[in-house]
Amino acid sequence: MTDTDTYEVEEFARIGRTFEEYAHMFDLEPATLTDRSVLDCPSGVASFVATAHEREIPATGADLIYGQSVSDLERQCERDYEHAVSELSAKKELFEWDFYGDVEQRCQLLRQAYETFLDDYPKHSDRYVPTALPELPFVSNAFSVVLSAHFLFLYGDRLDYEFHITSLRELARVAADEVRIFPLTELDTSVYSQLDAIIEELQSDGFTVERRRVPFEFQTGANEMLQITDT
Repeated sequence: MTDTDTYEVEEFARIGRTFEEYAHMFDLEPATLTDRSVLDCPSGVASFVATAHEREIPATGADLIYGQSVSDLERQCERDYEHAVSELSAKKELFEWDFYGDVEQRCQLLRQAYETFLDDYPKHSDRYVPTALPELPFVSNAFSVVLSAHFLFLYGDRLDYEFHITSLRELARVAADEVRIFPLTELDTSVYSQLDAIIEELQSDGFTVERRRVPFEFQTGANEMLQITDT
């Protein structure tokens, strides 16, 4: 594919999503999360953790960027936001717009997400743990639900199979109830090439693994999540 056929991302994007976007991406009923501990990993500059606490959901974000200062994070957010605006405006045809409506509304939510995060981050640093996959500093079954968005599978062109399976096992280790991963597609919109092997290996570990359709699609074809539970 040429660069006009794909959404271009250098390294890993510092753009965030809102709580409402998470609810759709992961097919969540927010009321069912009240008083259930939730891990968002990698959480990045999403506003999920901040909004979750407003809704009395004890959420924790995990990401290596949390060792950085607010000013450094703000600069990165602005840079990646401008890149996202440019890419979205130039490549509107690569996306489905039922959820967002148009580029302007999509970009408004991007800014809302990272501004909410930047406001919450210095006030409640205990909610944000500076760490990264494939090894997390949490005890087994530390969280009821673990969510992971726009990282595993999406960056299949730069994260190898061993990283994926090790990371998924680690997420499952710290989840008492379930892990949800979204999306299952890479940046070029194709389903992660080794997804079947991943599922088979996790099933061999004793997990129940299911591909589930979700009520959200922005990247064309990205309308499924992977749900991992203990059998």
